[in-house]
Amino acid sequence: MTVEDHETHFAGLPVVEATIDGQGTIRIPSGVRPDESAWRLRVEEAWDCDDATASFAALFARFLDEVDAARVSALVIGEWGAADPPDPTDGPIPLLSRFADRLPALRAVFVGDIVREESDIAYIEQTDLTPLLDAHPRLEELAVRGGSGLALPTRTYPHLRKLRLQSGGMPRGVVRAVADSVFPELRHLDMWLGVASYGGDATVEDLADILDGARLPALTRLGLMDSEITDGIAAALAHAPIVARLDELDLSMGTLGDQGIEALLAGQSLTHLKRLDLRHHFVGEATARRLHEALTPAGVEIDLSDPCTDWTGRYVQVSE
Repeated sequence: MTVEDHETHFAGLPVVEATIDGQGTIRIPSGVRPDESAWRLRVEEAWDCDDATASFAALFARFLDEVDAARVSALVIGEWGAADPPDPTDGPIPLLSRFADRLPALRAVFVGDIVREESDIAYIEQTDLTPLLDAHPRLEELAVRGGSGLALPTRTYPHLRKLRLQSGGMPRGVVRAVADSVFPELRHLDMWLGVASYGGDATVEDLADILDGARLPALTRLGLMDSEITDGIAAALAHAPIVARLDELDLSMGTLGDQGIEALLAGQSLTHLKRLDLRHHFVGEATARRLHEALTPAGVEIDLSDPCTDWTGRYVQVSE
């Protein structure tokens, strides 16, 4: 999935869309079992709305009234006027927090299923997610797109099983909040780290507690993706304790080159992995061949698709 595409499934459920357009027309599909779908709420053509955030609030209110919200387990928040600073009262986080009692079954939330034609990822204005997490403490899956303004609390997340944070520049504070938190049930962690020019100021050292794995005892998939420091991350992973527990390691979308692969090959065994995703890379053919020779006979599925050339410099797949 890239920022070119809306989610078609979320939390294991097909996505059904409820929308409001620039003229205030609300469309909520009927005949859909609320507990068998993930509901995407989205302002169509938000740039055509006088107040897109107010339009989103109107859609949210109608959704709560027309759908059996008490049975909804998964919500996908699409365009809400996300290129503007977050509204302190009518943005998605305040609404999800204020009306938590209407959504007692909610277990999965994606904030920011916004594609390129709606907004570049760098211009999505997020906010502090603490009110959402306080109001819905039993969340099992959380996905967020957009790093600008994003903040997460450092705490124990007793029920969270899947966490995806997508940005063209992940703030160091967010990376540190993940690294310093405790996730006893987390199986799947993806972070798009992005580039410094868009706020991605985290270092390899900031990832140390994630790579140690002590606070992530159940993790089986780790994605440290879309990074301009992928070679350094690979070198750290070569001796990281968490790697021995993983089924999947994903370093895709970044600037991985021969140096990173050489570090992985010289480090701990990777033959226990089921999948190693390295697509969008700057690895030479000879080094790629060595990696395949080392891991493919052990049954490791390696994705080295989308090779890039660095004659103009290395670049990540998603930044702005």
